[in-house]
Amino acid sequence: MRYIRYAVLGTLGLLLVSVCIANRSVVALKLLPDAVSEFAGMNPSISLPLFVVVLGGLGVGLAIGFTWEWLREHKHRRAVSTQNREVKKLSREVKKLKQQKHEGKDEVLALLEEAG
Repeated sequence: MRYIRYAVLGTLGLLLVSVCIANRSVVALKLLPDAVSEFAGMNPSISLPLFVVVLGGLGVGLAIGFTWEWLREHKHRRAVSTQNREVKKLSREVKKLKQQKHEGKDEVLALLEEAG
């Protein structure tokens, strides 16, 4: 299974490298459309290779999606955390009650009683 994963990752890497090589031409990336930039009196733009724009867009989209999902799952993580605290509290209470039950008894009899 590991080799299949390496083969898929290698193929994906080769595909990304070929896309980067094929799209090396420089493009102008503008923040505002021409009509709006004339009205605002500024024209912020930057020149980048096309593959940087495409891969950067994919990366930003993934980051936004992962962040959105992480925020959406917050209530589930909080519920699990609350349940884990409750389980730990109850297990400490059970242990304490077992110790109180077997207090003053022979250790061997207490172990046999606990196992049975």
